[in-house]
Amino acid sequence: MDKYDYLIVGAGLFGSVFAHEATKRGLKCLVIDKRNHVAGNIYTESREGINVHKYGAHIFHTSDKEVWEYVNSFAEFNNYINCPVARYKNELYNMPFNMNTFSKMWGVITPAEAKAKIEEQKKEAAVDQPKNLEEQALNLVGKDIYEKLVKGYTEKQWGRRATELPAFIIKRLPVRFTYDNNYFNDRFQGIPMGGYTQISEKMLQGAEVRLGVDYFASKAELDALADKVLFTGMIDEYFGYCYGELEYRSLRFETETLSESNYQGNAVVNYTEYEVPFTRIIEHKHFEFGTQEKTIVTREYPATWSKGDEPYYPVNNDRNNELYAKYKALADAEGNVIFGGRLGMYKYFDMDDTISAALKLVKEELK
Repeated sequence: MDKYDYLIVGAGLFGSVFAHEATKRGLKCLVIDKRNHVAGNIYTESREGINVHKYGAHIFHTSDKEVWEYVNSFAEFNNYINCPVARYKNELYNMPFNMNTFSKMWGVITPAEAKAKIEEQKKEAAVDQPKNLEEQALNLVGKDIYEKLVKGYTEKQWGRRATELPAFIIKRLPVRFTYDNNYFNDRFQGIPMGGYTQISEKMLQGAEVRLGVDYFASKAELDALADKVLFTGMIDEYFGYCYGELEYRSLRFETETLSESNYQGNAVVNYTEYEVPFTRIIEHKHFEFGTQEKTIVTREYPATWSKGDEPYYPVNNDRNNELYAKYKALADAEGNVIFGGRLGMYKYFDMDDTISAALKLVKEELK
């Protein structure tokens, strides 16, 4: 029976980076994933000639030149700039909050006028010690921005009313007094031409990959195949939920192909009123400036997570952070098992964060 240096549980971005770097160093890796494809949540599949982001929109952005050059060694990126639009009832606003937003909302023209309007509304809503997210948001941006662009969207994302959410969730709300619709402040931004899946496929060349494999169904046999294990799944599941379940938010997607060339005119449109059950509609072709005759759109619905659902967002409140610390102590004592990635480290990562964390592990582990 073959013996591997590393068993890597999870063929997502973190596991793929580590496998690539280990293989480059002459180490033998076995990569498994319970899904029937590689690339984890950044997986894209081609339909009607359009690269569909199956698990939600992924826009690569970073200010780390090393990470940008690293990911560009696996795919050529286009010059896509993320400029989402927010729809509140039948009103459309640019995101993030900027002069285009304020001009549409209040008819103001200059930054001074916009600042004065926001300050006026903040004073009207002033609460000395905000007790919940609603009071905190009103203190930060005032009534109009909060009620039209923050309240409903946030309540859908968290599955609770804003008055029931803790104030610390929103430490700040970025407000820009320029006419700039670029959502990210990072220096580098784009979408890989041809989709994301190719990146993971290239990273995994030279490693053995087995898909549709449930690690926990054959844990002992799989562990015996390798000297060490890199586990990128849920840390609480690994330890049998012995301290209880960590909390996540999940997502549900509805995707359809439409017999028209352009449905909404933008890759991302957020729906900010609470009464609309989805948070946004993604029109995938616009990520790569597609000119296909048909289009494909995905509606994204936030969902309460329960065991067996796909965990997307860790809920990093005090209770969960304390629970994670207990699991982290177990992980540190686990010997030949390394925990990595968003689920293994119970931390939300953007794609560049994932690559950075994986390369950091490479430096520590593969000296």
